[in-house]
Amino acid sequence: MQLKMEKLVYGGDGLARLPADESGPGKTVFVPFSIDGEQLDAEIVEQKAGFARARLDRVLEPSPDRVVPGCPYFSRCGGCQYQHVKYTHQLEAKSAILLETLKRTAKIDLPCKLEIHPSPEWNYRNRTRLKVQAAPEFALGYYKFRSHELLPIEQCPISSPLINRAIAEIWAAGRAGSFPGAIREIELFADHADERVLVEAYCEPHTAKTGGQKVAETLGKILSNIIGTAVFEQAPANQIIEPKRLAGFAEPALVYETESARYRVSAGSFFQVNRFLIDELVGIVTKGASGKLALDLYAGVGLFSTVLAKSFAQVIAVEASQTSHADLRHNAPSEVKAVLATTGQYLGQVSGLRPDLVVADPPRGGLGEGVVRGVSALDAQRITYVSCDPSTLARDLRMLIGRGYRIFGAHLVDLFPQTYHIESVFHLVR
Repeated sequence: MQLKMEKLVYGGDGLARLPADESGPGKTVFVPFSIDGEQLDAEIVEQKAGFARARLDRVLEPSPDRVVPGCPYFSRCGGCQYQHVKYTHQLEAKSAILLETLKRTAKIDLPCKLEIHPSPEWNYRNRTRLKVQAAPEFALGYYKFRSHELLPIEQCPISSPLINRAIAEIWAAGRAGSFPGAIREIELFADHADERVLVEAYCEPHTAKTGGQKVAETLGKILSNIIGTAVFEQAPANQIIEPKRLAGFAEPALVYETESARYRVSAGSFFQVNRFLIDELVGIVTKGASGKLALDLYAGVGLFSTVLAKSFAQVIAVEASQTSHADLRHNAPSEVKAVLATTGQYLGQVSGLRPDLVVADPPRGGLGEGVVRGVSALDAQRITYVSCDPSTLARDLRMLIGRGYRIFGAHLVDLFPQTYHIESVFHLVR
């Protein structure tokens, strides 16, 4: 059937509507790799009660924003969704999705301009995680689009040049039969200068520590720009736990330098992946904030805490991961108190605290009602919310506004070009 695409939606698909019939208004249909305004030939591949999914067969009337993808694996690989869209239009689409989500989910009309912070379009990732197949023949890659089947890839244009060189070295070892067969996933983390790489290898369950040590040492010989390797036992699927560490080789951490600070980042610790926008993100979160006490929730290795310490008498940084917390303690100046706890645990135990600023950078699940209640009870004058998911952001902002806060600054920081992911920063005041 022919479809007229209305808009791009969160997740990367385009949205159109099927014709109305005797059963009622036309059902919503989602089409990947389409662009708003295009006329398409498409085929329905999945029917649900409230919507349908279709496959794009032919673009009849292309958008002026359609471009040739920059990667030979695009549309087969599940990593990117927007390479067929001109970058300026990617930013327009993400802005529209964010604003519409706030309006639809939380009835929020922004009282200020949404500031857009673009990124270089390619080679921006400093961290890349790949699947490894040992048999029947070696392969390295990502899952195919909407599947758990491996797509072998020999380059990744959104990853840094050093990571791409490491991918080539891994392929050479795999073809030569010298790549460790126990590895199921490998993560490559390049430093700020894109000169050295820290490697995390995830091995099949029940790998012995002696086997893990051999894996670590072998990777040290395969990769030419390696800082060190940490080898872990792969955690069971769908379990969010810190993986069991088996072995290591050379340095288990790298030093990542920014304009504001130097950070030790160990294997297994979280750090922002867009190597071009780290300083800009830190500036948006910390600029103009000062006072006696700042509270940094979901603090990671101290990306924000370390800079906030320059303008606050004290910073309390809360982090649940033992690995990230160890880095946080190492990176933090004396003004920062590092707390090992979940945000919920910490807020449930603390009393009498009155921070001037609360910074929160939660995972995709957002803050949730309990944390919003706990943060609101602190009666901080300002809250800065760093979000990587528009729907949980909208839910949490609605609750914070209901507790007396108002938005006075909004930023879309495009940490993930060529993909549908949306990173944003919202400043609130009470």
